[in-house]
Amino acid sequence: MSITAQLRDSVRLPGGRELVSGFALEDRRDDPYRALLRNGHELEVYDLRELFAGERAPKAVFPLPWPRWDQGVHSVSPDGTFAVFSGQRSVRAMGADGKTLWEYRHSCWGPELDHPHTGDEQEVCRGSEHGSCRISDDGRLVWAHVVGQPEPGDWQERWVVLDARDGRELARLPLDSAAAGSNHLSHPDGVHMGLCIGMGQDGILLYWARWDREMLTSWDLNEDRNRILTDVHPGYPGFLTVEQYGADLRLHAPDGAVIAERKEPEPAVGEDEAYWDYGCGFVDSDTVIASTADSDRDPERARHWLLDARTLRTRGVVTYPTGPVDGDVRPLGDGTWLTYDDESETLNRWARADASSFHSRFR
Repeated sequence: MSITAQLRDSVRLPGGRELVSGFALEDRRDDPYRALLRNGHELEVYDLRELFAGERAPKAVFPLPWPRWDQGVHSVSPDGTFAVFSGQRSVRAMGADGKTLWEYRHSCWGPELDHPHTGDEQEVCRGSEHGSCRISDDGRLVWAHVVGQPEPGDWQERWVVLDARDGRELARLPLDSAAAGSNHLSHPDGVHMGLCIGMGQDGILLYWARWDREMLTSWDLNEDRNRILTDVHPGYPGFLTVEQYGADLRLHAPDGAVIAERKEPEPAVGEDEAYWDYGCGFVDSDTVIASTADSDRDPERARHWLLDARTLRTRGVVTYPTGPVDGDVRPLGDGTWLTYDDESETLNRWARADASSFHSRFR
């Protein structure tokens, strides 16, 4: 079955690919989506709704604390007054005026153990390994994936909970990881935080945790070390994952139990088998959108699928009025999703042509 998409919004946005395929789009409970885009030595923050309405000026601009460091996943407070940056040797909170509010030091993400530093804060050591951080939806906590202070010849990564006011460590969880990179995903219940750690050929680690001001409670889905955390939705109590190599999609209960599983999509006649890409998530509480992998290498095979959010059964394949759209999709949870056109540097927002209503964040 073919399902026609309708273009709802469009804006030229250089660097906007990171909103669809990267981690530059930050969503908060009851707040509009915000785009966190690096521009030179600054991090620009845009309200996505206002951006589509024609407002080109960023809501806030934060100077990057380490201009030569281009890794890490950063976060901006709900009120937009401060940002927290995941650096190579520290997590740093900064105000829009560029002043450091606090800093949480940790070991270097550089891949060489015990490699020397000159003491220059602008020095970037070899390697692209990095962590990530996320400010909680109430603005009180900072969750950060860091490298702990290891014993000689040892390596230990940690998941720490920091007080957003002063960077004081409140809790920590030792991790069995050697990360290439990571990202956080906050649950819309405002309590739970997810952490997904990519380790290259060594697999994926996925954790959930909550902090009740006294105790850090955590659990993981690391038996197979191959589940990528992709999305959550306010209208769905659990979460969605995709297998590391695209073999299946799974809907999980909050404790990680599998509710529904969907193997790779059926290939079209005359095509080899297809695989799910990392670009998948909740269009709304009833619908999941997922993309066929390797579309950048073979655009003719690119497909975006709409699936039932309870069973993962196929509802249809998306047809775009502008012609085939390859690459990832980024659902917004309000009945719409984003795609990005690299040639025109255009960010597009789509909905089903027969959809009648949308979440208030885009009205």
